[in-house]
Amino acid sequence: MKKTPYYITTAIAYTSGKPHIGNTYEIVLTDAIARFKRNQGYDVRFQTGTDEHGQKIEEKAKAAGVTPKQFVDGVAGQIRNIWDLMNISYDKFIRTTDADHERQVQKIFQKLYEQGDIYKGTYEGMYCTPCEAFWTPSQLKDGKCPDCGREVKPAKEEAYFFRMSKYADRLLQYYEEHPEFIAPLSRKNEMVNNFLKPGLQDLCVSRTSFTWGIPVDFDPKHVVYVWLDALTNYITGLGYDADGNSDALFKKYWPADVHVIGKDIIRFHTIYWPIFLMALGLPLPKHVFGHPWLLMDGGKMSKSRGNVIYADELVSIFGVDAVRYFVLGDMPYDNDGNITWELITERINSDLANTYGNLVSRTAAMSLKYFDGEISDKKAAEPIDTEVRTMAQNLYEKVAAKMDEYKISDALDEIFVFLRRCNKYIDETAPWVLARDEAKRDRLATVLYNLSESIVIATSLLQPFLPDTAEKVFAQFNTPQRAYSELNKFGLLKNGTKVSPTETHLFARQNYKDVEAKYEALHANSEKTEKAPQKAAAPAHEKPAYPAEISIDDFAKVKMQIAKVIACEKVEKSDKLLKSTVQIGDETRTVVSGIAKYYSPEEMVGKKVVMITNLKPAKLRGILSEGMILCAEDDEGNLSLLSPEKDMPDGSGIF
Repeated sequence: MKKTPYYITTAIAYTSGKPHIGNTYEIVLTDAIARFKRNQGYDVRFQTGTDEHGQKIEEKAKAAGVTPKQFVDGVAGQIRNIWDLMNISYDKFIRTTDADHERQVQKIFQKLYEQGDIYKGTYEGMYCTPCEAFWTPSQLKDGKCPDCGREVKPAKEEAYFFRMSKYADRLLQYYEEHPEFIAPLSRKNEMVNNFLKPGLQDLCVSRTSFTWGIPVDFDPKHVVYVWLDALTNYITGLGYDADGNSDALFKKYWPADVHVIGKDIIRFHTIYWPIFLMALGLPLPKHVFGHPWLLMDGGKMSKSRGNVIYADELVSIFGVDAVRYFVLGDMPYDNDGNITWELITERINSDLANTYGNLVSRTAAMSLKYFDGEISDKKAAEPIDTEVRTMAQNLYEKVAAKMDEYKISDALDEIFVFLRRCNKYIDETAPWVLARDEAKRDRLATVLYNLSESIVIATSLLQPFLPDTAEKVFAQFNTPQRAYSELNKFGLLKNGTKVSPTETHLFARQNYKDVEAKYEALHANSEKTEKAPQKAAAPAHEKPAYPAEISIDDFAKVKMQIAKVIACEKVEKSDKLLKSTVQIGDETRTVVSGIAKYYSPEEMVGKKVVMITNLKPAKLRGILSEGMILCAEDDEGNLSLLSPEKDMPDGSGIF
C-alpha cells in the first residue's frame, strides 16, 4: 500500500555559535514527531539544517580571524554533531551556503522582482545586529531592540523591499479559512492583533552594508537579506526550482505538514513565509507549531547571563535518552518549560529509573526466576487483569490524539500513567506470593505475560521518545517493536518468547551530589569552557540574576494578594514540590511550589502567604498551578515564606 507523504521541518539553526539545550529541544521535539509518524505508517521527510549568512556571522568571523565560510563550516559541523549525538533521524541537513540553495534564492529574488513584488528603495531606521532586524523608533522598547533588549544603531542604506501589504488581506482570509494553521491558538491571536490588523509594513529583503550573503545577481552590491534566504530552505531542500523544473521530491512532499519553530520566530513563519509563498504561487504549509522556550532556573538561556547548558554536557552525565525524555516530558504545550540540574535528576529517578526501568527489571527478573525466562499466557485470567488490559488497548488512541495536537509532554504523561498502573498491578497480584503455591503456577504465568505484553505495547509507544532504550527492551524481551496498527490488541506476544538476562538497569538512579561532582569534573577537565561565567550553569546554588530596572507601570502589572493555605500535600514522585490549596477571598486555587525541603504539608496549612495571582497558569508534574507563592532566599539557598506582619483577610491586595 502506498504510504501518505509527511513533510516536517525544524527552523534552521543560526551558525553564530554552539546551540544550547534550549535550542536542541526543538530538534528532539521534531524528531519525536517524525518517528511517531513513521511508526504510524507515513512516508516521512524530516529536514533540518543551518542558517549561515548575515552581518552577525561576518563580524564573528572577523573577530575569530577566519573567513565567514570557514567560521560557518566549523559551527555547522558542531551543530550537526550535536544533532547526531541526540539520535536525530533527519533525512536532509541543508545549509544555506549549499550551492543549489543559493542559486534558487537568486532565482526566487529575481522572479519576485520581475513580477513587481520586490522594488528598490532606501531604509532608514534602528538596526539590531544580533536579531538582524530593523526597527522604527516607535517600535523600540526603552530605546533598545524589542526582541532581545540589546543596543540598536541608526542605519540608512539602499535596499530592496517586498510589498507585504499587497498580500495582508489574503493572509487574514487564509487564517480565517484555516484555523488550524497556527498552533497554539495564542500565537495566531498575537499575529492578527499585533501585526496584521495594524497594517503590514513593506519588508527589507536586501542589504549593502555587509557582503556575507547571497548576491542579488542583477545588482551584485546587494546581498539577499536573511529571512528571504533562510525561509526558502523549506522548498529548496526539496528541489524547488523557480523556473518551474522542480524535482519529484518537491512535488511529492510540498506543502509541508508542519514547520516546528520557536515562538520567537513565529512572525516570520506565519506572516513573511506565507506571503512569500503566495507571491510564488505555491500552497502554504498545513501547520506552523510555535513551541515555547526551555528556561534555565526560570530565565532565558544566554551566554552573557552565564546560565547556558549544552546537550553534550547533559548527555555525558545522564545519557542520550534521559536527556531526550526530560526536555520532551517537562516542556508544556503553550507555556515555557524549566530546566535545572536538580529537576533533571529528580525526573530521571522518579520516571525513568523507578517507574519504567523498575517495571522492566522486575518483570524480566521474575520471568527468569520462575519460568527460566519463558513467557506464556496460561489463560488463568482474573477480574483484576481487566483494567490493565483495557488501558493497554486504549493507550495508542490516547497518545496519538495528543501527538496530533503537538502536545508531546501530555502524550508521554499518558504512557507513564499506564506504566505506573502496571507497577501497581504487580503489587496487587503479588507474583512472589503466587510462586509459593504450585496450584497457582498458571496464574503466575498469566500475570507475568500480562506485564510483558504491557511493556511491549508501552515501549512501542515510547520508541519515538527513547529510541535506544526501546531497542534494548525489545532485545531483552526477544520481540520486535509492535506495529501501531496492532496496538489496540492485547495478547500478540507469542507464547514461548524468552526473556534474556541483563546485567544493567535501563536507567541508573542519580544522586544529586554525584551529579554536581560530575559537572565540576567535566568543566575542570574541559578545554572547551570559554570563560568563567559558564560556571553559573552548574547545579550548585547561585544568587538569582535580577532584571534591569523596571517602571512603576511594569510593577503595576503584577497582582499580589494575601492567600490562606487551607490544604497541602506532597506532589507524588517529587522530593521538592508541594501542592497547596489556597483561599483568596471567595476563590479557591491550586498552587505548586518548590518548597518541600523547607516546609512540611502540615506546617503550611493555616499559613497566610503573599501570592502572585495573575500569573498565567502552568502545568507542573501534571498539576495546573494557578499562581506563585512568594519566598525570600538567602545566600545559602534557604527559603522563608513571605507573610503579612499583621493578620489580614485572605484576598487583601498588596500595594
